[in-house]
Amino acid sequence: MADIAAHLGVSRALVSIVLRDMPGASDETRQRVKQAAKELGYSPHIGARTLRQYRSREIGVAFAPAHAGEPDIVEAIYPATIERGYRVVLSAQTGHRSMETAVEELFGYRCAAIILIGPELDDAELQAIARRARVPAVVVNSGEPNRAYDVVRSAGDTGIGLAVQHLVELGHHQIAYVHTASMPPAALRLQGYRRAVADAGLKLDIISVPGADYTEESGAEAGRDLLDRRELPTAVVAGNDQQAIGLLQVFSRAGIAIPGDVSLTGYDDTRVARLSSVDLTTARQDPQQMGQAAVSAAVRRIDQPNRRPMLSIVEPSLVVRSSTARPRRWVTQARHNPTQG
Repeated sequence: MADIAAHLGVSRALVSIVLRDMPGASDETRQRVKQAAKELGYSPHIGARTLRQYRSREIGVAFAPAHAGEPDIVEAIYPATIERGYRVVLSAQTGHRSMETAVEELFGYRCAAIILIGPELDDAELQAIARRARVPAVVVNSGEPNRAYDVVRSAGDTGIGLAVQHLVELGHHQIAYVHTASMPPAALRLQGYRRAVADAGLKLDIISVPGADYTEESGAEAGRDLLDRRELPTAVVAGNDQQAIGLLQVFSRAGIAIPGDVSLTGYDDTRVARLSSVDLTTARQDPQQMGQAAVSAAVRRIDQPNRRPMLSIVEPSLVVRSSTARPRRWVTQARHNPTQG
C-alpha cells in the first residue's frame, strides 16, 4: 500500500480506504488507486486481513474430488457463498488423507461454518466433529436429522424409484440393483429400489458389493458377478454413475450391448454420464440446489446460533438417455467372460 501511495502521491490511509472498500474516497480516486494496484501487482494478504476481523467471513468445505458428483456441488457453493459476503476455504479428502484430516485443517482457519460433502462417517463421528467445531456444521449427502449438524441430501429413494419405474414402463421384469452398503446414501437408495420393485410386483435382485464404495471398480465387480450368471437381468440400476460406468466397461468387453442386451441406469447425472459415448440414463440430484441449500443452512445458523439444525431435501429428477430401451426377449450368458482370460 505504501508503494501505491508513493506512486500516486496520496496518503497510505487513503489507499487503505479504497482497498478495503470503505467510505471516504471519491470515485475518481478509487479508480486511480485500483488501477495503480493492478499495475504494481498488488494483492491483499487474506490471512492477515482475517486476523484483523472480529467475525470470520470464511466457510470451510471438505470434499472428496474422487467422487464425481462432489466437484459440481463445490462449484455451486462458490457463488452462493460470495453472494452472502463469505469466502470459501477448501480442504480435500484423498487416498492418503482422511476426511477427519481435511476437517482438522479447516478448524485451523477459524471458519465461521464448515460444510462436509459426502463424508463416509457414521452419525456418532459426524456429531463429534460438529461438537468440536463449535461453529455451524452442514453435512451433504450423509447423516440423519439431529441436534448437532444440518443435513442436506437428495431424496435417494425417490431417485432410484424413478429409475425402476422408468424401466418397468419400458417392459422390464428382471431389474437388478447394485448395492454398496458402506456408502452413507446406500441404505436410502436401496429402500427406493425395494419399494419400487414391490410396487411393480417384481422380484428383488440385489448385487451387494462388500467393502467397496461408489467407484467404477465396485461397478466393475458387480458386472463380473453378473457375467457369472447363466442368464443376465434385462436391466441394471447402479447406485451411482461411477458404478454404472464400471459396469458398462465390463459388459462392453464381454460383448454385452447397452441397451440392446441390458438397459443401465445410474444416479447423480455427473459430467461423464452426459458424454456422447456413455449417454447414461440417470437420476439427477441438482448440484446447484445442493450447494445453495448447504450454504443457506450454514449462514442461517451463523446468523442464528441457537437455531436447531434442519434437514433439507433436494428432489431428484430422471434424465432419460440412450442407455435404456425396451428389453430383449432373453439373453443366455454364453459370451466370453473377460475375467477368465
